[in-house]
Amino acid sequence: MAQHIAQKLRLTAAVLGTVTRKDLAAAFRGVNPKTAFDLGRADKWLQGRSQPRELSVYDDWTKLLKLEQPGAWIAESDLPGFTAAICARHGIDRAELERRANAHFETAAGHEERSPGLALAGTYACYSSALSPYYRGQLIRGSLSIDVGPGANGLTAAYREALPTGQLLLGGQMTSAKRGLYAHLKASGEAQFFLCLFPHSRPGSVLGGYLCGTTIIGPEPQPSLTRILMVRLRNPAPQAWGGYLPPDGSIAADLASLGLSVEQTEAVDRQLAQFLVGDSDGGASQIPPAEFRAIVDVFDRHWLSHSA
Repeated sequence: MAQHIAQKLRLTAAVLGTVTRKDLAAAFRGVNPKTAFDLGRADKWLQGRSQPRELSVYDDWTKLLKLEQPGAWIAESDLPGFTAAICARHGIDRAELERRANAHFETAAGHEERSPGLALAGTYACYSSALSPYYRGQLIRGSLSIDVGPGANGLTAAYREALPTGQLLLGGQMTSAKRGLYAHLKASGEAQFFLCLFPHSRPGSVLGGYLCGTTIIGPEPQPSLTRILMVRLRNPAPQAWGGYLPPDGSIAADLASLGLSVEQTEAVDRQLAQFLVGDSDGGASQIPPAEFRAIVDVFDRHWLSHSA
């Protein structure tokens, strides 16, 4: 099974001295003019949203790096082993290679800053209060996928929940504006959700704000509003993941099951639970920016520390 593809591509770019995705794709074409490594899919591979399925890509990859190992080894190797192999083959010190890879990541991040769509694209694990009266007081887990479509701000979003009654899937356009992120999501039936989120900030490890909609499971539809947190994942969540979190469930442990382990799990759990429950002073329901930014700080630091 392929693993650490985004990090391996960054290390490859660092070895080759390629700056852009277009340069990297050109390098693959240099060893195989008919390579299955194409620019469009490379965006997703470098963002950790998917991985090459064609074995030929890995065969071209090992030729590109002039490795003795077969292409399948590149797909399946762990990151330390892959790094050691290309350092030995190209006579590069590990620390120097990692420095180059970090520089390449910053260059790519600068490109993402100019393109809000690329910076937002990815998969997120979502946590919000259950709208159903049958699960009052519990949290529900969902997954959000954001993709880049045509146009300067052509973002599409797909939100999925695994309910006892079956999969709920809603999709629609997402708008990135100066004062926030907005999405109107619709299902094939009558279900509709509206997302109103804080503006995106680099590196984009977490999104948060409000989800508005009506109850899906219940004796009658009830207009509802809940806070929602969306934590960015490096790999998509399994199809079977999701649904209601047990009353004594840990969000930090749940994220760890998806490959995102944070330190001080108990403190993080308290912080996230406090955010999601919120409070009201009798006025408009609003999230204090400082409360959200404290969570951004936790996940941004974790994201950056695991990006090299």
